[in-house]
Amino acid sequence: MLESLGVMNAGLYALGAAALILCPGPNSIFVFKTSIQKGARAAFRAACAVFLGDAALIFLSYLGVAAALEAHPLLFTAVRIAGAAYLAYLGASTLVATYRRRKADKKDEPGKPLPDAGSSPFRTALILSLTNPKAIIFYVAFFSQFINPSYAHPWVSYLVMAAILEAFSFVWMTTLCFAGVAIQRFVGSRPLFAKIGNTALGALFLGFAGKLAAI
Repeated sequence: MLESLGVMNAGLYALGAAALILCPGPNSIFVFKTSIQKGARAAFRAACAVFLGDAALIFLSYLGVAAALEAHPLLFTAVRIAGAAYLAYLGASTLVATYRRRKADKKDEPGKPLPDAGSSPFRTALILSLTNPKAIIFYVAFFSQFINPSYAHPWVSYLVMAAILEAFSFVWMTTLCFAGVAIQRFVGSRPLFAKIGNTALGALFLGFAGKLAAI
């Protein structure tokens, strides 16, 4: 059916899109972290920022911004380094907030949110999404494999594939939001587990920062 909209091998595209969404990345890790620290409502705000950021990157890839980034290495590097620096900041903030907890915090009542850097979940998630220039280039490479070059309206094909990708993202982000809340309830009365979890999350952000900076 999607062939009439210029999308070839729709089943294969759906599998690829699902695999892409399920692959751990800074955005999904941040939404998961937010659900643990601030609850489902804040996590959904972060997820909405991810949806908006992904939509913007897909639109930019359609406009050909990817080609401009590849043609201007300094611009690409600047955006990439900014993204890596922000990821490093998130990782360091998480670790600092975890290990600066006072001894009195160990007596927190069950269910109290874990410490965090205190920033806006929506703003942070949006910055994470928009400071990944490699994602724009990836969307061009990924989408172009499934677009019929002879189709007269490629923007329709882009729109259809973007909708599928965002639908998978919505399901996955919703799962992360509620999973994080369940985990928070479990670790809320277990300070050691909370510290281990926050340490792992901080380390993941630092790892993503190093990976992005080394591209």
